[in-house]
Amino acid sequence: MVDLRPVHVIGGGLAGSEAAWQLAEAGVPVVLHEMRPIRKTEAHQTEGLAELVCSNSFRSDEPLTNAVGLLHEEMRRAGSLILRAADQHKVPAGGALAVDRDAFSAAVEAALTAHPLVTIAREEIAGLPPADWDSVVVATGPLTSPALAEAVLGLTGEASLAFFDAIAPIVHTESIDLTVAWFQSRYDKPGPGGTGKDYINCPLDRDQYFAFIEALQSGEKTEFKEWEQNTPYFEGCLPIEVMASRGVETLRWGPMKPIGLTNQHNGTKPYGVVQLRQDNALGTLYNMVGFQTKLKYAEQVRIFRTIPGLEKAEFARLGGLHRNTFLNSPKVLDGQLRLKSDPRLRFAGQVTGVEGYVESAAIGLIAGRMAATERKGGLLAAPPPTTALGALVAHITGGADAETFQPMNVNFGLFPPLAEIPKAKAERKPALARRALADLDGWLGTTRAAAE
Repeated sequence: MVDLRPVHVIGGGLAGSEAAWQLAEAGVPVVLHEMRPIRKTEAHQTEGLAELVCSNSFRSDEPLTNAVGLLHEEMRRAGSLILRAADQHKVPAGGALAVDRDAFSAAVEAALTAHPLVTIAREEIAGLPPADWDSVVVATGPLTSPALAEAVLGLTGEASLAFFDAIAPIVHTESIDLTVAWFQSRYDKPGPGGTGKDYINCPLDRDQYFAFIEALQSGEKTEFKEWEQNTPYFEGCLPIEVMASRGVETLRWGPMKPIGLTNQHNGTKPYGVVQLRQDNALGTLYNMVGFQTKLKYAEQVRIFRTIPGLEKAEFARLGGLHRNTFLNSPKVLDGQLRLKSDPRLRFAGQVTGVEGYVESAAIGLIAGRMAATERKGGLLAAPPPTTALGALVAHITGGADAETFQPMNVNFGLFPPLAEIPKAKAERKPALARRALADLDGWLGTTRAAAE
C-alpha cells in the first residue's frame, strides 16, 4: 500500500460519496466527513450516506438520445459507485433509472464502510478546514452548514447566501425562429467583446404583451417547501411573475423594455421585447434575460412558447426558484475544480453549480480522480469537452457566463458541435453520444496508462 496522507472529503451526499470512492479506488486514503446525525439538515430524513431527498429517479437511462443517460453510461465506464448502486437497486420506471432509495443509500454506505482506505467521520466541519488538511474536497451541496458556507464564500468574495436564487430558462439556439426574432443590442451598442448584435430579440405587439402578462399572472406556480418559506427573495433577481404583479406595465420598464430596438424584419417598433443573451462560449445556448420564474415547468413551456420566435423553443433548462448555496464557479474555480484563492480546497457536487443528483455525483467522480492524481504528484486533465463529464466540467470552470451563471443539468447544448452535422435531426444526438463515448474511452485509457 502506498504511504500517502489522507485526502479529506466534506459531505456524505452523492458527490462526496463518489469522490471518496474514486480516491480510495486509486489507492489514496480518504476521510469522509458527514455532519449527520450530529447536525441535521432541513431536508434530510436519515443519517445514511448518499440519501436521495427529493426524487428516486436518476432520469433517463437512454445513452444515445438523452444527455443524462449518456452521463450514466460514462460514469459506469469510469467505475462510479453511485451508478453501480443505482443499477443494483433499480425499480421499474420505463426508460428512466429509478431506485429503491433506502437500499441504494445502504449499498453506497456499505461499500465505503468496507473499503480499507476509507474512514467515515461523523462530525460537522464548522468553518474552514484545519490548515494541516492540505487536500480537501468540499461536497456539501445546496444545504451546506452555515458556518462552512460563510467561511468559503468569505474566501471567494461572492455573496450568494440566504436568498432564493431565481433561475431563468435557457433555450437551444437552433430552436429559435430567426425569421421572427433578430440579433440586435439596445441602440446597437456593443458590450464587452460584442458586436452590437449581442442579443436575440423576440417582439410582442400590444395585444400579445397584455395576453402574456395575463398568462404569467394566472399560470400555476410552484409551492415553497416549509423550510424555504422564510427565506427572502433577492430583490435584484425577482421572479418575472412577481414583477408583473406590481403593475401590468412593469415589465415594459424592466426586462421586456423595447427602447432602443427596431424589428429588423419590418422596421417597426415593438410594444415589448423578450431578449435572449448568449449563455455559453459555444453559442449553442441562449438565456432568457430577466425571466427567472417560479411557474411550474409545464406552464413555462406553454406560456413561453406564446412568445413570437419561441413557438418551437426547446429548453435546455427551465426556470426555477430555490434556496441554494452555490459558487460562481466560472469565476472562482480553476480547471482542476480548485478554489483559486485557496487551491487546497477542491469542490464537487451541487455547490459547484450543477443541478441534479447524477450531475452532482459526476463532478464528485472527477474531483475525486483529480485529487487522487494530485496526491500522487501528478495532474489529471479533465475529460474532453466532447464527453458529458467533460462538458459539465468545462461549463462550470469557464464555459458559462459568470455574470448569469446559475445551476444547470447536463444537456447536449453544452457539447461542442459536430464537425459534420447529420442532415437528419434525429441523428444528431446519437452522433454526439457516439463521439462522447469514443472520446471518453480514449481519456480513460490514457489515464489508466499514466497511473500504471
